[in-house]
Amino acid sequence: MLQANLWIFIIVSAVVFSAIGVSVGFFLSKLQAEGKLRQAELASKKMFSDAERDIETKRKEAQLEMKDQLYKARQDFEKETKDRRSELLVLEKRLMQKEENLDRKLDVLERKEKDLARRERGLSDNEHVMREKAKELDAAIAKEKEELQRISHTTVEEAKNLLLKKIEDEVRYDASGLIRKIEEEAKETAERKSREIISLAINRCAAEHTVETTVSVVSLPSDELKGRIIGREGRNIRALEAATGCDIIIDDTPEAVVISGFDPVRREVARRALEKLITDGRIHPARVEEVCEKVKRDLDVHIKELGEEAVFELGLVGIHPALVKLLGRLHYRTSYGQNVLLHSKEAAALMGVMAGELGLNVKLAKRIGLLHDIGKAVDQEIEGPHAIVGSELARKYGESPEVVHPIRAHHHDEEQKTPYAVLAEATDAISAARPGARRETIESYIKRLENLEAIANSFKGVEKSYAIQAGREIRVMVQPDRISDTEAVTLAREITKRIQSDLEYPGQIKVTVIRETRVVDYAK
Repeated sequence: MLQANLWIFIIVSAVVFSAIGVSVGFFLSKLQAEGKLRQAELASKKMFSDAERDIETKRKEAQLEMKDQLYKARQDFEKETKDRRSELLVLEKRLMQKEENLDRKLDVLERKEKDLARRERGLSDNEHVMREKAKELDAAIAKEKEELQRISHTTVEEAKNLLLKKIEDEVRYDASGLIRKIEEEAKETAERKSREIISLAINRCAAEHTVETTVSVVSLPSDELKGRIIGREGRNIRALEAATGCDIIIDDTPEAVVISGFDPVRREVARRALEKLITDGRIHPARVEEVCEKVKRDLDVHIKELGEEAVFELGLVGIHPALVKLLGRLHYRTSYGQNVLLHSKEAAALMGVMAGELGLNVKLAKRIGLLHDIGKAVDQEIEGPHAIVGSELARKYGESPEVVHPIRAHHHDEEQKTPYAVLAEATDAISAARPGARRETIESYIKRLENLEAIANSFKGVEKSYAIQAGREIRVMVQPDRISDTEAVTLAREITKRIQSDLEYPGQIKVTVIRETRVVDYAK
């Protein structure tokens, strides 16, 4: 009995321990399965987040590429439109010139037809009388020729050549003397008055002078910002160049970034945008585009204010808002280093003073002086001489013919027909020719001096020539045995005309012809 109970106890214990073992094994396997499940969930979440980052990166890159392509397409379209517009303007100008030439030729032909008809009527009335007189005159001439040949022992051709040579020498001598006399009289009567007017105008007009270049430099607080400006794989700098149209140069120059571009307005936009981005600290493609757009709007307002300020300083009214904005753009345009807006204001003030001294309309003169270079505000967009382009703009925006003609003629693109056109040319030259107003490269400077001396040396009888006063004067030494004092006057006039036709130069060039006679003898 005891032994049976023992076996029952052993069997029950074995069953209980087996059940406990199964339960423990099931619990451990469940814990292991839950751990693997959690690891799988973490891995899937990590893969999902990595995929989202990759998708966002590719989306931004695609947006940047699309914007680059849109900008390039826009540039190509604008370039093609500008080329087409320029071609149409050239064709229109040619057609207008041909129409004007045809009108002039028709007028000349009508006048000639009327004159021929009048002469034909007169000839028909006196034909018989003239025929008789012609016969008598021919007989008298033949008799005189025979008598002259008998007396002089020369033929008709020989006598004609001698007479022509004598007349030619006398005319040359008289012409040289007349030129000298006219010049002396003009100097006595006009030089003093013109000097007074020009000096008064210059003394009453003082303008600042600034020198602009094709690059702008932006200072950085530290060189660490260069990496942020460039951005990851150059995205930031590419976005800035695409938004402004300028080249951003980042080199070894300490704490500085160089902005390069020929369009001064775009260069100013890039400079202001870069300064704002550096100050803000947030530099990424989206922020770059946002800041550039804001800077462009602010700069448009500033340009308009500059134009309004120029108009207000000169006391002018009624100028079209589009012309006012173009005047403001001239603040960012230079010509040989001279700020064109300051040059225009200076020319307007000079022209107003001169017009007042000559008894002309001062307000009209100032208006012409201020607008005479307005074509330079769009000369990068429209082909053609800036005087022609400026006159077309002035006509388009409602300026009167009294203003349009001097703008068109101040560089002789059209014949000067009014005193205002002459004053516009004079004030433009005075403002450009004053020392320090403009600058030129050493190559062009040397080339101009060489061309001056080459023109003077090309004339017969010139021994040497020297360009002095920075090309403002040329002194010509002539051979005294080949050039007389009277012929020296004619030579100076011919050299002056040749310089005016062959060279382009600011201001005026003085031509001085020097003739020196030396007599040497030896006492033995």
